[in-house]
Amino acid sequence: MKRSVNAANLLTLLRVVLVPFVIHAILDGQHFLALVLFTGAAVTDILDGAVARRFRLATPAGAWLDPVADKCLLSGAFLALAGAGTVPWWLVAIIFGRDLYILAGAAIVMSLTPVRKFAPSIWGKVCTMIQAVTAAAWMGGNVGGAGAMIWLCAGFTVWSGIHYTWRTLEVVRGSSAAGSRGSA
Repeated sequence: MKRSVNAANLLTLLRVVLVPFVIHAILDGQHFLALVLFTGAAVTDILDGAVARRFRLATPAGAWLDPVADKCLLSGAFLALAGAGTVPWWLVAIIFGRDLYILAGAAIVMSLTPVRKFAPSIWGKVCTMIQAVTAAAWMGGNVGGAGAMIWLCAGFTVWSGIHYTWRTLEVVRGSSAAGSRGSA
């Protein structure tokens, strides 16, 4: 069996497989089912990392697939929630706008500099957690608390985008400084 086909990566793939079921449940108005499926998918996110670390199953494929699975789950959930009229479209625009901004920034940096690695940020991780809690709150019908979560989610999403920009600029400056020292 290939090293990349392991328990940790299979848990990550399970998260991807659950995405269309979460979306369908949201759009079908089956909020409790959506919440159960979404929670199950979120648990795979916790388990895949724990299994990979505990049993030394971390792979490049898993490192790539894990954030993709997270984005698929959260993006799908928020698109479905907005499509069902549950969350405002402006929140979805902020979430997608940040992600597209980060991708475009990474593409620009990679095309103009030798920088190739972009480590996850603590604020990006906090943002992902707050987005997941916000989506779950809306699926669970906690409209009072969920309303407050929308603003918290929007704020952390914007802040994490700003933080990624700041960190990337520091990495690029460090790369430029290292390059100019190496050529001197």
